[in-house]
Amino acid sequence: MRTMTSEPHEPSNVPADTERSSRRSFVFFGALAATALLPGRARAQRPTRARRPSEPVSTDEFPMVHPNESVAAFAEWGTSTSRLVRRATMGVTPAEIARATQLGYQGYLNYQLNHTRINDDAVEAVVAAKWPLMSQTSDLLFAADSGLLRSQLQESTIYRAAFSQRQLYQRMVEFWSDHFNQDYDKVGYLLVADLRDVIRANALGKFPTLLKASAHSASMMLYLDQQTSRNTAPNQNYAREIMELHTLGVDGGYTQNDVAELSRVLTGWTFTGKGQFVFNPAIHDTGNKTVLGVSVTGTAGAAGINEGEQMLDVLVNHPSTARFIATKMLKWLLDPNPTDAQVTTVASVYKATGGDIKSMIRVILNDSWLPAAPMKFKRPFHFTASSLRSANPTVTTMATINAQLANMGHPIFSWDTPDGFPDKVEYWAGNIVPRWNYANALANLNSATTLAVDTKPYLAGSPAAAVDMVDLNFFGGEMPAVTRTALLTYIGAGTFNDARVREMLGLAIGANAYQWY
Repeated sequence: MRTMTSEPHEPSNVPADTERSSRRSFVFFGALAATALLPGRARAQRPTRARRPSEPVSTDEFPMVHPNESVAAFAEWGTSTSRLVRRATMGVTPAEIARATQLGYQGYLNYQLNHTRINDDAVEAVVAAKWPLMSQTSDLLFAADSGLLRSQLQESTIYRAAFSQRQLYQRMVEFWSDHFNQDYDKVGYLLVADLRDVIRANALGKFPTLLKASAHSASMMLYLDQQTSRNTAPNQNYAREIMELHTLGVDGGYTQNDVAELSRVLTGWTFTGKGQFVFNPAIHDTGNKTVLGVSVTGTAGAAGINEGEQMLDVLVNHPSTARFIATKMLKWLLDPNPTDAQVTTVASVYKATGGDIKSMIRVILNDSWLPAAPMKFKRPFHFTASSLRSANPTVTTMATINAQLANMGHPIFSWDTPDGFPDKVEYWAGNIVPRWNYANALANLNSATTLAVDTKPYLAGSPAAAVDMVDLNFFGGEMPAVTRTALLTYIGAGTFNDARVREMLGLAIGANAYQWY
């Protein structure tokens, strides 16, 4: 079996003209981001190959503020419906705000949950044309160039997140991709089928179906060394992570003996050739086992696979799994610190519906909890997707954006431990300066060969009208007053032309108010 070992793309340098405009407006970013989160240290463990968020800046222009996971929403975020759009999508747009206003809170939530009824053909046609490897089987991808395959996987993922009409679905694709995290450097071409046939196929389905699809994935087998497990020497990696990270949680009530016993149950679960899951009876431990207090009768021959299937059912039906998944989904969609009552409520929905993801989301994003929830800090992937939605550029290639995302410390599918990229403000709040660099770079892109942001609509009226348009496109019509004042001051302090407007767009993307959702 061949594994892919190429490194993530190094970020490209910011173009010279962007760098010059950055220097001119860089200090002004300090005023717009004076209350941005710049912690003393990014505390989470950094990935081995992914870049760490930059160390914070501490100068008179950039005051140091410690991170906080309980930041109240801006006063201008005035309606519960707009709060729902912010939380259910990768970023507000005039079209999404208008749709939510027309449908109402519950109607818009139903619209996003019924994702298969949303026509996404236009986006999928672009993906098929620009990144054709994404539709190929593992048999064909086996011979593909590693670097090209990695870039197509990353770029198509960013494009879908930014421009798909199925926005809540994209949010959950991101969530489950981290929940069942795998590192491309280890699994290579196998990850394409896993993300397509496991994550995307089940992101808004039922958790038991999703877990079982992952358990039968050649990519997951390779990532957690399950293919090396033998009856004579069971490998415990997958048995441990399926309990600790995928189902029960680290405090879910399992012991090291349960890990050892489950690893025996799963012997024989492997794959062959270029990515075909199989059960191999010859390497299966046929002795009796006990896992989580459940007796598993050892079985010889092809029927030995049923031991593993039995334990998957035990895991998905375990009360610890209900609470673990409920807690993690609440943290992702609602509040980094959910209450015990909230966890209990969502866990009860998990149990009542057999782990139906849509049913849990419907409860999590209810019109009582969400308006009272604190804001959440955009991870770089989310920040990138939301800025693309706001800027609405003409896209020829996503290579530049992908490189910028890596420069912000979030090269997707490149986190080498199975816990996935952190979703905690303490980790990401230290990369404000790379975000500003990205904001300037995006705003200044105007190339038919890469990506072009059109400034003509902003130049069609007055400077004040241009700021109003920024408010609508980037802030959903709810731009905080301090941000509006700063942008009006900046746009009015120089010649109203293309360069000035692009600088203003960069400042809007880098503003403190734009870092939250």
